[in-house]
Amino acid sequence: MTSGCVPKPPAIATPRAPNRVVPDSFAGLTDTRNSGMIQWRDFFPDPHLVALVEAALKQNQELNLAIQETVVANAEVMARRGEYLPKVGFGVRPGVERVGEFTSQGRSDEANGIGPTLQRHEFGLYASWEIDVWGRLRNLAKAASRRYLASVEGRNFMVTRLVADISSRYYELLALDRQLQVVTDNIALQERALEAARAQFEAGRTTSVGPARFEATLRAMQSSRYTIQQRIVETENELNFLAGRFPQAIERSKTNFLDLQPAAMAVGVPADLLANRPDVRQAELELAAAGLDVQAAKAAFYPSLGIESVIGFQSYDVTKLVSTPDSLLFGMFGRAFAPMLNRKGIQADYYSANSREMQAVLRYERAVLVAFVEVSNRVSLTRNLKDSYGLKLQQVARLAQSVEASTELFNSARADYLEVLTARRELLEAQQEVVEMKQRQMAAMVTLYQALGGGWRGSGLTPAEGTPDADPLRKPNPQQKKEVRN
Repeated sequence: MTSGCVPKPPAIATPRAPNRVVPDSFAGLTDTRNSGMIQWRDFFPDPHLVALVEAALKQNQELNLAIQETVVANAEVMARRGEYLPKVGFGVRPGVERVGEFTSQGRSDEANGIGPTLQRHEFGLYASWEIDVWGRLRNLAKAASRRYLASVEGRNFMVTRLVADISSRYYELLALDRQLQVVTDNIALQERALEAARAQFEAGRTTSVGPARFEATLRAMQSSRYTIQQRIVETENELNFLAGRFPQAIERSKTNFLDLQPAAMAVGVPADLLANRPDVRQAELELAAAGLDVQAAKAAFYPSLGIESVIGFQSYDVTKLVSTPDSLLFGMFGRAFAPMLNRKGIQADYYSANSREMQAVLRYERAVLVAFVEVSNRVSLTRNLKDSYGLKLQQVARLAQSVEASTELFNSARADYLEVLTARRELLEAQQEVVEMKQRQMAAMVTLYQALGGGWRGSGLTPAEGTPDADPLRKPNPQQKKEVRN
């Protein structure tokens, strides 16, 4: 009868299902392979880079903080699961009780020669159990489990960012080494050119302006060398910071940086992002948890049923506390509670849960959109950088020829020193731009690998102990992928 009077949950617009429709391909690419499935150890062939990433996966403070967040989420799962299990405990309750004279118990005690003040001693086992008829507690436990798995995906997403950051800075360090070598080589050439200009001046073939301009250009190159050296130190320190250690020398490849070739990338189909990208999977798990929270909030409108029991000993005389069966205490009570008056608070929780689920829907859709846009941008970037790099190499080759020709003409007094200086400056700028473009090529490869969801596989990090990771949302659903592609 009581449950029949309980108001039903208010009829409100339920959150819509997330939009899972994505384009069929990235910029018309039809390759079904996906480079994001490759483990990072196999994707990066440089052993020095691999060693840096391995050190970061063990020592990076931010990543370890994220790992502790997964431990906290795992503890929340265990706590939620314990709420729908029976609770049993041992208790002792000593005390003193004075019964009023004008009560039935007081009159009875007086008639039997018992004083108004009595000791009360009790101990035993106490148990309580809320029967989860409507599934509220179980839904809360499932929601906590989804949030734990979402925290694991958040940790994996941090791993992908960490791998990408270290790789990008490592290639930046190699590029700075190459730029330093370029400047050093040009300094040596400029020093020889300055000697030639001074020799011509001493022979009376030119004025003092030529040697002065050559020397000014030389000093500018020498100054830029110190700037590059400082950038190398800062980049090394950034890598050490990401690796979770104090500054030290970074071991790196001695291969000519310009000889490095970006890995051939296969982007697969957009539907793969739903299974490969940890941030998308995290958003999907948060969405599932929000839906379970709505079900739990809805169940709060219905009556809750529970059982309480006790078995032990109770006596007003401590010397007779364990006398059996006279002091034996046992009892079992059932309770039913129906929320009839506190409706506003329950409604507020229900409305909030629905709004949070709608927010989770929008976050999921945004995560999918961000993933698609990132991949599209990086596919276009890798194409354009490849074409631009080829043209830049041709520019450097032509400028090198012009420097050689102008130098010969200057040595034979058939060209002005300005032609030599201009050609050398343009060549140095073009050589540095080639190095920068190669560095951008390698960084574009790294960021495309990250955008495809690569970098977290093979990290060696496992879910927290005590929580099963065999969850349907953690595995790609072939039916779902087919639906998305359609």
